[in-house]
Amino acid sequence: MNKVRLGKTGPEVFPLALGCMGMSGMYGPTDDENGISTIRAAVERGVSLIDTGDFYGMGHNELLVARALRGVRDKVQLSVKFGAQRNPEGAFLGLDMRPAAVQTAVAYSLQRLGVEVIDIYRPARLDPQVPIEDTIGAIADLIKRGYVRHIGLSEVGPETIRRAAAVHPIVDLQIEYALVSRGPEDKIFPTLDELGISATLYGVLSRGLLSGSKPSAPTDYRSHLPRFSGENATNNARIVEALGQFAAARGMSKGQVAIAWARAKQPGYVPLIGTRTPEQLNDALGALEHPLTDADLAELERLVPANAIAGTRYDKHQMAMLDSER
Repeated sequence: MNKVRLGKTGPEVFPLALGCMGMSGMYGPTDDENGISTIRAAVERGVSLIDTGDFYGMGHNELLVARALRGVRDKVQLSVKFGAQRNPEGAFLGLDMRPAAVQTAVAYSLQRLGVEVIDIYRPARLDPQVPIEDTIGAIADLIKRGYVRHIGLSEVGPETIRRAAAVHPIVDLQIEYALVSRGPEDKIFPTLDELGISATLYGVLSRGLLSGSKPSAPTDYRSHLPRFSGENATNNARIVEALGQFAAARGMSKGQVAIAWARAKQPGYVPLIGTRTPEQLNDALGALEHPLTDADLAELERLVPANAIAGTRYDKHQMAMLDSER
């Protein structure tokens, strides 16, 4: 399987990455052993980029990843997001990307992950109170001291990308991109291509919407997202049904079609797949065996136009916080 290089200076990685957020309760109850089995199965199948965040489960996810990667750390690249603040009940309190906070965050992540260096370290969002130059400068200092290898970004727009890249080389931007979330195509992707920066694409299944998954418990945060609620959910179910018919005609699952679409549209970028079980992992990896043709893409985008889905990808408050949406 051909690998993909992250930016001009980053590592070469398997063409799909594994996102571990869902293994720490964001989509309802989870099982640690299932999560560990999924991570280990991914590594055995060649997946080499593992993504986590220090605020996923308030450290739980990093500890889970550490358990799963014992003995195979040298086979993977660890991508870690930081900076989101949470209280003991799990509520999000804001962001802290000050240089001193960067130092503290990386120290705790290194300890929880049980590693000496983090391969790609990235602020989870833009902190409006802290110049991006200060945050990137702090991570650059960590690179000089041997605690971090590369710098990434997450959910920021073209101006912030340029300002960050002027301080230190950036290997990738983590951004939501899917058949029903195509906003980055307009300005963000051209900026990345100009600067020689790659992207890791999360939300390729639109949080399970495109695979037919629905919120399963009150603790599943998707139950509060517009695309899964009320009339939006009814409208979107019709879109998913059309996607299912397209997939069935090609011997694919809906999820495989969504992944294959992203790979066909952005072959130099890496879809970040948030599977939680070995079965889901097998389905996702199956997308690599079913590339879409130009005719497939045209037909699929006729069935699911860019504006077909109802509702924004986050709620109104969260959308207002996204630098990538400005």
